[in-house]
Amino acid sequence: MAEIISLSKARKKKKRQDKDKKATENRVKFGQRKADKKLEDARKDRRNKDLDDHKIDD
Repeated sequence: MAEIISLSKARKKKKRQDKDKKATENRVKFGQRKADKKLEDARKDRRNKDLDDHKIDD
């Protein structure tokens, strides 16, 4: 015989699991330290400057 479950509790449990999964993904995506962000911005600016320096002006 099948186990009896409450659909409202099952939906709430599923919603909590989805919310936790999304929170984990966001921590990975946006969880950089300020120093890391600053370093990455500096590297990106340096790459852009190097590219701009190598452009040939007409």
